[in-house]
Amino acid sequence: MTTEVVILAAGKGTRMRSKLPKVLHPVAGKPMVGHVIDTAKKIQADAIHVVIGHGAEQVQQCFAESDLHWAIQSEQLGTGHAVAQAMPAVKADSIVLIAYGDVPLVAAETLAALVAAANETTLSLLTVHLDNPTGYGRIVREAGAITAIVEQKDASEEQLGINEVNTGILAVSAEKLNQWLPTLSSNNAQGEYYLTDIIAMAVNDGMTVTAQHPQSAMEVEGANNRAQVAGLERFYQQQQAQRLMTEGATLADPARIDIRGELSIGQDIFIDINCVFVGDVSIADDVIIGPNCVIENSTVGKGTVIKANSILENATVAEQCDIGPFARLRPGSVLSNKAKVGNFVETKKANIGEGSKVNHLTYIGDSNIGKGVNVGAGTITCNYDGVNKSTTNIGDGAFIGSNSSLVAPVNIGSNATVGAGSTISNDVADEQLSVARGKQKNLDGWKRPTKKS
Repeated sequence: MTTEVVILAAGKGTRMRSKLPKVLHPVAGKPMVGHVIDTAKKIQADAIHVVIGHGAEQVQQCFAESDLHWAIQSEQLGTGHAVAQAMPAVKADSIVLIAYGDVPLVAAETLAALVAAANETTLSLLTVHLDNPTGYGRIVREAGAITAIVEQKDASEEQLGINEVNTGILAVSAEKLNQWLPTLSSNNAQGEYYLTDIIAMAVNDGMTVTAQHPQSAMEVEGANNRAQVAGLERFYQQQQAQRLMTEGATLADPARIDIRGELSIGQDIFIDINCVFVGDVSIADDVIIGPNCVIENSTVGKGTVIKANSILENATVAEQCDIGPFARLRPGSVLSNKAKVGNFVETKKANIGEGSKVNHLTYIGDSNIGKGVNVGAGTITCNYDGVNKSTTNIGDGAFIGSNSSLVAPVNIGSNATVGAGSTISNDVADEQLSVARGKQKNLDGWKRPTKKS
């Protein structure tokens, strides 16, 4: 049988106090419903249906490039009604996994086990035991077998004492859903069509209702306000920190690292406090990352040291490089082995050759720098004329004196030298010395101005 996932994501989220639909509020830099969609893909769902309502256009635009089926719930009439909106597009012979766009951190292994337990005669339900079950639907059992789910507002005093609760996440055949959903009633305290009522229907039809459980109760936590979103964020980051330490990283403080994407690492990595990793980041063996660094969509080669307060964006860094402190590698920056980019240096769309040094207070943009080049403090490549970007090329072994301006397009030859304080607007040949600065004048008898009385 095929597996299809229905994700309920139509709620407004009034308690978020936000113009943004609830399911688009981010956890680890990704919308909550995005986590659910990605997990559905990990269990190799054959189709993913997302039921949207409030802010439907915003949700669709956020996932415009994803292969999703959309269903509209124009009126918020309950979870059973929401699932019914998606069913016309669901294949009749499939197992349907029902998930929630505001419950983002359920593990793929948990959902896969839930689907594996469901078939034509078995409904598989995800339940969890809570010390404080207030607000959740209670799992009612007779002789150990699940017979019903009773919502908090409809529960008796005895039922309120049950601590096994419903997460709302379940897997069941599409054939049974199509049979049961049209018979749901809104005769309850909320006046809604509860999906949970199908449990009693399954029992009445002689089906087995089996329970699966998450490894952690936090997996099935939802978010109705910003404080709960923050709680999910911390749980997610704790999981990621634990994974990194297991895989070979030393974290100065596991509570002070944020991963907002996919971070892959080698062994013997050291990551200091308050580092943030965004998008796809790959860190090789023996890398040291100082405090307060941000690394986004970048690769860092073996043995590289990234010092405090440095930012890497869409950069490629080879082995044994030295970066920072307070360096910024903007998109298109490529550092070869043993290259050095020092404090208060910014690079953009720049190739910096093996062993080359750009040490201080410098901007290198739209440039190709060869091997063994030394770029002095305060140097800038003037790559933009207000309309077009142009390229600076610096050959192997060149020496650029401090406080120089290289006005692109310009070529500096191999082993050439540019004198400090020069503005270079014409090409410099191999091994030439180029000095382009105003003539110094020293005036005798000059008197410094004084203040008027």
